[in-house]
Amino acid sequence: MQERVRIGADVGGTFTDLVLARPDGRLFVAKVTTTPDDPGRGITAGLSALLAEAGVDPASVAEIVHGTTVASNTILQKTGARTGLLTTRGFRDVLEIGRIRTPVMFDLSWRKPEPLVPRRWRLEVPERIAADGSVVTPLDEAAVRAAARFFCREGVEAVAICFIHAYANPTHERRAAALLREEAPELLVTASCEVLPEIGEYERTSTAAVNAYVLPAMRGYLSRLTDRLAGIGLRAPIRVMASNAGLIGLASARERPVFAVGSGPAGGVAGAAELCRTIGVEDLVAFDMGGTTAKASVIERGMPALVSEYEFRDGISSPSRFIKGAGYMLKVPAVDIAEVGSGGGSIARVDSGGLLLVGPESAGGDPGPACYGRGTVEPTLTDANMVLGHLNPRALAGGTLPVDPDLARRAVARLASRLGLSLEATAFGIRRLANASMARAIRAVTVERGKDPRDLALLAFGGGGPLHAVDVARLLGIRRVLVPPAAGVFSAVGMLAAEAAHEAVEPILSPLEAAGPLIAAARRRLEQVGRAALAEEGFEGRAVELRFTAELRYLGQSATLAVPIGDGSWDLAALRCAFDRAYRATFGYAIEEDVVELVNLRLSAIGRGTGRLTFAQLRLDPRALAGERGERAVLFDPESGFVPTRILPRAAILDGPVAGPAILESYDTTIVLPPGSVACAAPGGCVAIETEHGRD
Repeated sequence: MQERVRIGADVGGTFTDLVLARPDGRLFVAKVTTTPDDPGRGITAGLSALLAEAGVDPASVAEIVHGTTVASNTILQKTGARTGLLTTRGFRDVLEIGRIRTPVMFDLSWRKPEPLVPRRWRLEVPERIAADGSVVTPLDEAAVRAAARFFCREGVEAVAICFIHAYANPTHERRAAALLREEAPELLVTASCEVLPEIGEYERTSTAAVNAYVLPAMRGYLSRLTDRLAGIGLRAPIRVMASNAGLIGLASARERPVFAVGSGPAGGVAGAAELCRTIGVEDLVAFDMGGTTAKASVIERGMPALVSEYEFRDGISSPSRFIKGAGYMLKVPAVDIAEVGSGGGSIARVDSGGLLLVGPESAGGDPGPACYGRGTVEPTLTDANMVLGHLNPRALAGGTLPVDPDLARRAVARLASRLGLSLEATAFGIRRLANASMARAIRAVTVERGKDPRDLALLAFGGGGPLHAVDVARLLGIRRVLVPPAAGVFSAVGMLAAEAAHEAVEPILSPLEAAGPLIAAARRRLEQVGRAALAEEGFEGRAVELRFTAELRYLGQSATLAVPIGDGSWDLAALRCAFDRAYRATFGYAIEEDVVELVNLRLSAIGRGTGRLTFAQLRLDPRALAGERGERAVLFDPESGFVPTRILPRAAILDGPVAGPAILESYDTTIVLPPGSVACAAPGGCVAIETEHGRD
């Protein structure tokens, strides 16, 4: 019988992480430099080597799980399709107006992001649907055909359609989409009812526009990737990591890429949730630091914290309830992740006022930090860590990536001369500033959500997470750090632990007390949609789990709160009580005498497949645990200066506790143990670090 081998591939800004899992739990890992011009090129080159190393026939691979930054990079770099918008007469400027919110009060220099659809390509057509779904003005089909011809003359590649109240009656949107495809088959069309059939014309318009904008890039990339993988004998089904930490099939990712804009970071969160369940830890902060960014999210009661909308933007990206208007609105289920531009490749510089800054600009993987010897002359965070002795001065990634510490010192020295500081003080300042930025991301998902980070453990992964974790934890008063197995490629590992997940929503908009029949009908329709979507990907019967959520608000409010509906919670009185409790926990009070309105019923249809990775049976390839033994001088703080520090392979932790100062090296990451910290082996293949052992 042929073994069922699964592969996880996570493309980051600097490295592409690859994981091969055998059915018996053995894990083989690899890191290769990301190829930004075509990420699939790096994936196929790395997989060819990994398959050979593991001795696996490509025909034995049953599934490939992929986390991609193609959609997010397309938005950040403004390289998406020439996109048009077809909307109801009078709603041409919805994207421009947005929510009339600014992210920072009194900042006169702030500028609203330019809409992804220029005004010239935003066309109105006569039509009107009322809020109850009735037709007020029939669709002017001639106007739609004329719009199609205009878009073609203008060279528009993709079109989003968003008509007012289409969530109540999508007839006009569907007819307009059919007319556009008939009149101009070359246009890629996204109707809002296909991606977001719920109330809120701005949210629907923005989400549909983003989907259309990234549609050609995502389709082209996935097609090229499929061909490249087939070229090396890999013809297994591909699943894409979605923003909600679930997996979607290739067909869904090609049609609705807006659901995969947060693809990459979600893999690590899915892995963190599975690890929590394995080791019996319910609540922790997942801290993921790569080459370009650092990300933070919270696992609560063993589940990722999710939001129903977020704004995608530069700088610190966070789905905060309070900061709005700074980016492109995506009203799709997503992991609650805060992200900052602090990664190993983040460039350090001095601004016009003489202040030291680190990031968000990054040297990426090519050319990479100065120590890579590929032409970068500006210092990066990796170069600072090299100067401080925190990184191996000969090679990274298990010896596959040679480095030159002299180049790192020269780059930092140039910055030091501008600051009037010593080489070591400058390098320490770069590291300290980056740590403060990462701590800010963690505060965004803890303190700003009413959670005390001191009550949580910090799970550190990514190539740079364990390198900075103890220092970041100390800034936040966190006393326990966990480093998972295969930490440097953990997002790729996490994807193999994720489950298939499809989202569906139906608007209801009724007082809760009168919504019983509406809920029953919507529940039946959503169940049919969810089961059908999973059946197309091979999940049926007991492999299907349906999770319903009610989105509720007090009558007269505009925002909603999501309340999970358990098996025994369909009773309307119980649902009302659950909403009051959730409202009080979120805002500190409840208005129990007010009418509660049910806005949406949402479904997460989960497909539980065989072969899913579990940490209880995981066994790492010995190469992934290997590292050097020795000693080198490391600077942990300027007052103490460089101190002799033991260098050990990660596997040394199995022989007993290791007290800092020490550094544990492995193929995929480096664990830094400053003085006062103690590390020991923990369940699930983790390294547990007590951050303040023996300190006052």
